[in-house]
Amino acid sequence: MSATKALDAKAAISPAGSPQQSSPTLLQRLKKIFSAGPVMPGESYGAPGRGKSAAISLVTASALLLLWFVTTTAGWIDPMFLPSPVAVLARFWEVLTEGFANATLLEHTGWSMMRVFGAFALALVTAVPIGILMGVNRVARGLFDPIIEFYRPLPPLAYLPLVIIWLGIGEVSKVVLIYMSIFAPMALSARAGVRSVAIEQIHAAYSMGASRWQVIRHIILKSALPEILTGMRIGIGFGWTTLVAAEMVAAQAGLGFMVLNAAEFLVTDVVIMGIVVIGIIAYLFDMLMRYAERKLVPWKGK
Repeated sequence: MSATKALDAKAAISPAGSPQQSSPTLLQRLKKIFSAGPVMPGESYGAPGRGKSAAISLVTASALLLLWFVTTTAGWIDPMFLPSPVAVLARFWEVLTEGFANATLLEHTGWSMMRVFGAFALALVTAVPIGILMGVNRVARGLFDPIIEFYRPLPPLAYLPLVIIWLGIGEVSKVVLIYMSIFAPMALSARAGVRSVAIEQIHAAYSMGASRWQVIRHIILKSALPEILTGMRIGIGFGWTTLVAAEMVAAQAGLGFMVLNAAEFLVTDVVIMGIVVIGIIAYLFDMLMRYAERKLVPWKGK
């Protein structure tokens, strides 16, 4: 036997003389998936949850779609309650080209995006400054905190009649209703971001001659930015949730209006299609906010 063959034979045998262990078992693979991520340079232990999860998400989504397709194709569920993915896709193309409820899918989407992102823009320029002001000033905190904490737990449908009485049934009431649902989480997130700033950084800035405005601008605002971005992500989610309630009253177009109109006539495929479109738009915006977090606050979580 040559030296190479002898080395190969030796490598195939464990120190105890038995063959080496084969590929890892299913249990070992599951433990690896749910264990802490790999240790980064300068760390002693892997951080819980660290690591890529895109493949797991892709498998999960594919499994759900396959389950949906199998159950509907086999006839286990009545199409009136859950139409097949093929029927929903066909309805998507039909609404995109021919329309539904006197508007095409692009028109419905455009109206809803205008309402949600218009309210989001208004909340961004009002809620964030008020939240920062609440964090740095006790008078502002005493003025705004009771109001925000009082209406924040209320569902939008609770104060929808009051908004209609005050502002009518036009576009203004719809935008204001969505704005109110977005305002509270954004303001409170900005306030929490201010409260999380390390006092040592503020003292260091003052000791070097910084003014109060410079401390707010260069220390507090930058340190609070991760919480502000998180509040923006939460707020836009509340906005899309409130959209259906806002479009219940005198709306002529919109994704929420389309879903409600289809539900009245038991057109389930349009209902599911509208829900999927809303989910996709919200998910894309959330991905955009995650990208902004990576670029604007690369130190977050480190």
